Amino acid sequence: MQKKYYLFLVLLLTMVIAACSDDSNVEENTGSGTEETGQSGDLTVGMMNEVVTLDLHYSNDASSSQVRRNIYERLIFQDENMELQPMLASEWEQTDDNTWTFTLREDTTFHEGSEFTAEDVKATFDRVRDPAVASAVEFLFEMVDEVEVVSDYEVTMTTAYPFAPLPSHLAHGTAGIMSKDIIDRDYQQALDDAGVDMTADEYYELREAGGEEYDEVVDQIAEHVGQVLGNETDGTNHLELESRSAGDNVVLTKFEDFTGGDRNFDTVTFRVIPESGARMAELESGGIQIATDIDSSSAERLENGQDTALLERESVRMSYLGMNVQQEPFDDVRVRQAIAYAIDREEIISGVYDDMGIVADGPLAPDVWGYNEDLEGVHYDLDRAQELLSETDVADGFDTTIWVNDDQQIIDTAVYIQEALSALNINVSIEQFEWGSYLETLAEGNHDMYILGWTTVTGDADYGLYALFHSDSQGATGNRSFYDNPEVDELLDAGRSATDEDVRYQNYTDVQEILIEEVPMAYIFHPNFAIGVNEAQVDGAIIDPTGALDIKDVEFK
Repeated sequence: MQKKYYLFLVLLLTMVIAACSDDSNVEENTGSGTEETGQSGDLTVGMMNEVVTLDLHYSNDASSSQVRRNIYERLIFQDENMELQPMLASEWEQTDDNTWTFTLREDTTFHEGSEFTAEDVKATFDRVRDPAVASAVEFLFEMVDEVEVVSDYEVTMTTAYPFAPLPSHLAHGTAGIMSKDIIDRDYQQALDDAGVDMTADEYYELREAGGEEYDEVVDQIAEHVGQVLGNETDGTNHLELESRSAGDNVVLTKFEDFTGGDRNFDTVTFRVIPESGARMAELESGGIQIATDIDSSSAERLENGQDTALLERESVRMSYLGMNVQQEPFDDVRVRQAIAYAIDREEIISGVYDDMGIVADGPLAPDVWGYNEDLEGVHYDLDRAQELLSETDVADGFDTTIWVNDDQQIIDTAVYIQEALSALNINVSIEQFEWGSYLETLAEGNHDMYILGWTTVTGDADYGLYALFHSDSQGATGNRSFYDNPEVDELLDAGRSATDEDVRYQNYTDVQEILIEEVPMAYIFHPNFAIGVNEAQVDGAIIDPTGALDIKDVEFK
């Protein structure tokens, strides 16, 4: 009897607990559309550098791109295997050598509520090519001669010359489509601030016509363009801007009208945590769920952590020591060659990066189209370095500087190069800059040497070479070595316009041969990209060969 009574009490208690644990608050806790795929929540990503600007057309840095790619969709995107896939363009076709036609996705709205149409595509690509904007990424789209609206959901692009890698350029993160509404507001604000009595639409008409009046207006509004789009956004992707605290964080919230599939998070906060150890500690404690910019010194820590994991991937990035060829003595190719031969790349990869990368023979990584494995790069040879320097006006050495940002591994690389060049009696001082000012200061061209990297995000040699070495790209565009070689310019222009793939390949092989010989930069290595994940909290994060973090499939456990 007592046993039956005891079982009755257990059953009663179980029923009471079940009644107190009904599903009346399930939606509040899990979020919409997540009943079978995981618990929703607030995702936090720790990054080393802060966003330079939210304006797609004013910077090409990785941190800004990482945030903006979640706000804006492109016509085309590259998947994790670097293959082109439809995005806002459901189809595209090259109808002749200079003309491309894009069929656009329907039933898509911007965050502020307007409907996505071909007018937004035209407004976006007209803006990035506008001299008043003076875009840092204009080189990606300068070959586009005209964007024509055929209908609400069809647009054509006419290029000034045949340009085979156009789809790859349109998949670049800075090719995101902004609403015409926010572009109109940006121009109108610039016109008003400059005291120009004109509407945005009147300005567009003037731009189409060209002429002296247009040039005068461009000069008037140039310093005012971008004030709206630097702080506000209006895209069609799965996240929209909630807030930005400069130097600290950017908070994005889930776009409820996004039609590209459910997301298992409500907000995503990108926190700036410059110091690597602090990022790792936050990841281990659960203060952040994902950490980007993982350096090799933290890799083993994450791999062996109780709740953490390391996701690593070979990259299409090249890290290099740039030399300003407009400054003495770096205008002497023998000085540059001597410096390149004095650097033991294997030691840097092993000692600074714990073998997370491979030696760079030239500017292109092996996975980039146009890379030629038969080209032989410059390798460590101190005797050859001393011989070359002895033939110059600075045979006894000289004083110089290397500029770096606040990335500890870049600083460590600079220290190694400082020690290596002392064998040539080259006395190097290291000067450190905050990331945003680093890029701006380098663009002014007052430096000697600097350490930086370039990721060929399109996967095509045109992007990996044109921005870094064409004379038209000097400064903020990418050519911070201020390299100027008419033969290289001619080959790069030919590579862009050739329709025969074999001809293009030979053009880029010829360019690489010249660049290996003339060393406007010492090509150091191709690093592996890595992110850290708190596996106890989330899974589903992906890193691609460009280093971009894909969070669309992230789920909370």
